[in-house]
Amino acid sequence: MTSAIYASLSAFLVVWLSLNVIKVRRAKQVSVGDGGDDELKTAMAAQSNALEYLPISLLLLFALEYNGAFLILVHTLGIVLLIGRLIHAKAMLTSDLQRRVLGMQITIWVIIGLAIGNLVFIPYGQFLPVS
Repeated sequence: MTSAIYASLSAFLVVWLSLNVIKVRRAKQVSVGDGGDDELKTAMAAQSNALEYLPISLLLLFALEYNGAFLILVHTLGIVLLIGRLIHAKAMLTSDLQRRVLGMQITIWVIIGLAIGNLVFIPYGQFLPVS
């Protein structure tokens, strides 16, 4: 299953962002919440943003593959999704607003593409009444 590649790579992104939160927590000695620390708030926001957008994106990617879309389309959207999420995550952690916006735009366009792709590739028989 091709979409599993992108789910796995996305998991590594989430782990990297989670480890970054842990690293900042230890450095700032904050065990719960953000302790009012801006660096920790930023690390937590980068992690939570990934966790907000990746589930729907990966669900749509899996559905697209399941619905019989061309594998090159699944790969292309999976790669572009990961690129967008990586750009966004790195930009959040470095306060690079221009790249953060770019990463978000890429992500939103991929989600729109996945949603449209799923509507196009839904097998025709799904809409026929069962006799």
